[in-house]
Amino acid sequence: MSLSTSLPREVMKMALGSIYSHKFRSFLTILGIVVGVITAIVVASILTGVRSSIVAIVEEYGTNNIYAFHLSTGFGPRSRDERNRKPLTDEDVRAIQTQSSSIRDVSLVAPSIGSFDGGFDDNLVYEGKNYRWALTDGVEPNYAEMTNIIVKHGRFITESDNYQRRNVLVVGIDTVEALFPGKENEVVGKVVRMNGTTWEIIGVLEKRKAGFFGENEEDRKVMMPYRTARKVAPSREELRPVIQAKSGQLNDAVAEVEGILRQRREVKFGEPNNFDIKTADNFIAQFDGIIGGVGIAAIAISCLGLLVGGIGVMNIMLVSVTERTKEIGIRKAIGNQKCDRPPVFARSNDAYIFRRGGRRCNGYWYKQSDNASGPEYAGPSAAMGDHCRTRNVCRCRTDIWRSTRTQSFAARSDRVFAIRIASI
Repeated sequence: MSLSTSLPREVMKMALGSIYSHKFRSFLTILGIVVGVITAIVVASILTGVRSSIVAIVEEYGTNNIYAFHLSTGFGPRSRDERNRKPLTDEDVRAIQTQSSSIRDVSLVAPSIGSFDGGFDDNLVYEGKNYRWALTDGVEPNYAEMTNIIVKHGRFITESDNYQRRNVLVVGIDTVEALFPGKENEVVGKVVRMNGTTWEIIGVLEKRKAGFFGENEEDRKVMMPYRTARKVAPSREELRPVIQAKSGQLNDAVAEVEGILRQRREVKFGEPNNFDIKTADNFIAQFDGIIGGVGIAAIAISCLGLLVGGIGVMNIMLVSVTERTKEIGIRKAIGNQKCDRPPVFARSNDAYIFRRGGRRCNGYWYKQSDNASGPEYAGPSAAMGDHCRTRNVCRCRTDIWRSTRTQSFAARSDRVFAIRIASI
């Protein structure tokens, strides 16, 4: 059987007509697919964006820097022995600086002196305005160069400030916006109160790159000289030095720092370190582990969304075929083969009538069939059979005809088998 060359165009027209005539069903089909695909894309985009943001922030502080901690930087509960570890000391850091040949510079940092039980209230007050979210650190003058800090207004801490333990501060942009809204250029030289004493603001930091969620904790920083921090918060003994390796010697520097600290902290051979050392690559790898775990769960959720969408599409396709069971029988009765039927149900909800010969008469199609096998006529008019007997039936070319409705009626006579095509 050969089909008309207009079949592809007819198939497309019928498919579009089917979508239009079953709007809600089409909407559910598209929704099932779109939700699953969008879920997978969004999850992958979020994970990629988080990692890129973390990498950018870590690398901004310098890829040759080494950070030493007396506690581990991993996640999870700490053992009693770890909680009882002694913090690093100034002498440990000076030993690293003098004994390591791969170290370029070292900066002492007293982190978060206003946190926990430090006994130091780092709430900033200026003319009735308070800023309670400061992250106050004591740093040495070389800290800005080692961590790529940029001072936008004023200056950074000097050796004289540190040596004389002056009450001077370099503040982040969040402090400026809280205490001096709209007056960023006028902040330098202002005097604020903190821990019951007065402090002069000598510099304002450039805004750091925003994190994935739009904020960077470094914008909350308030920095004072390292020796000043030891004076005003003596109970805060924690030390977190920043160690800068020479160019191209990062791995050697890490090995040397580890060896020096093991010796000074009396770690026996074969025992694990009672301190932690991290580089930019270590931080990124640590975050990759976290993102990997979250990613597995997120991928499972997105796959579930795709599965649900697929089940919905499958059910809708099943309904589309089931509701045409009767039509399939009629098509088989007039001689359709299996190869003729799948395009009808895969592409459209309209009816295709494939015929091998026949002619239309008053809205009926007649097919030459001396031994027609089909259902007895059950149409609305019994006169149809008589009408069929009075018409001459001849063969004609193979063709395809479309109906806009699926209502069909079958009739049988001695010589012909007729199919009613509505609205041709």
